[in-house]
Amino acid sequence: MPNARLFSSTVGPSLQAYVDLKRALGRRFDAATHTLVSMDRFLKAGKYKTLDSASFEAWCRTHRGVASGVRRARMRDVRNFCLHRKRTEPDCFVPDLSTFPAQHQRILPHILSETDVARLLNAAAGLKRRGAAPLRPEVTRLAIVLLYTTGLRRGELLNLTVRDYDSKESTLHVRETKFFKSRILPLNAEIAEEIDRYLQARAKRGLPTSPDTKMIRNMRQGGQSYKGPALRSSIRLLLKECHLATALGKLPRIHDFRHSFAVNALLRWYRTGADVGAMLPLLATYMGHGTAASTHYYLQFIEPLRTAASDRFAKHYGALVSPPQQGKGRRR
Repeated sequence: MPNARLFSSTVGPSLQAYVDLKRALGRRFDAATHTLVSMDRFLKAGKYKTLDSASFEAWCRTHRGVASGVRRARMRDVRNFCLHRKRTEPDCFVPDLSTFPAQHQRILPHILSETDVARLLNAAAGLKRRGAAPLRPEVTRLAIVLLYTTGLRRGELLNLTVRDYDSKESTLHVRETKFFKSRILPLNAEIAEEIDRYLQARAKRGLPTSPDTKMIRNMRQGGQSYKGPALRSSIRLLLKECHLATALGKLPRIHDFRHSFAVNALLRWYRTGADVGAMLPLLATYMGHGTAASTHYYLQFIEPLRTAASDRFAKHYGALVSPPQQGKGRRR
């Protein structure tokens, strides 16, 4: 949403100041702003004089039809505003967090191995070409390669243009994504060759390769970028064909490729003896995070990682750990 006047209820000025502050700090704040606009309109339509327990509870009742986790997130957006407002209005209402719906249990990511991805890439070659998508196998292959080897968010991948790839420097320019941050990602030679082959295939078929053309491109409707559902559909088809599933028997998500990138980077560092603590800020920058703390969300402690960490500990500190002596009785 633009920085226009978004609010018109009695607490509108406070809401506007809060949103303006968050955006001035570099946050997009779109989802929370949408929630606060919804509440503002509700207050105005109901002619509520202020945001208090009665008006908040009435607004919450209008969200009973959504999932409890979504409802909790929206209620928390309002509570965060109230906490901010309390700094200048000590007597203002603040919702009681203990009355909120239970939080959804976090979905455990599925970490894809190199073998899993190799199977997906082989299967991608068999995707049927269509009139609206003559390069469907090549497009899907490139999407999987970039998701797995760069940790791009789905939206970042779909927003890439031909201009964003620098073939001389072997880099990708990811422009103003989350937190308004842009970053340049160095690519190894194999990934750069994947992009080069893909662009050559497009040129060979007489398809546009101009700088403004979307990298992950659909021929339908004049050559727009693939939309999220279309990309998800193609990748899910391959996941089914390769019989890849999570521990709960469900198909992995596209976001699991980002988790896999982070975990596999950590695993490589452990195996090569790198200083993991020093490397984490670099990983955070590569993934487009504000701090290394955000990157910890992606670092699942899977079994190969446990073994690598244990082996590294034993190599450096194993001599300091004395095994229990045989025949010694337990102290009483």
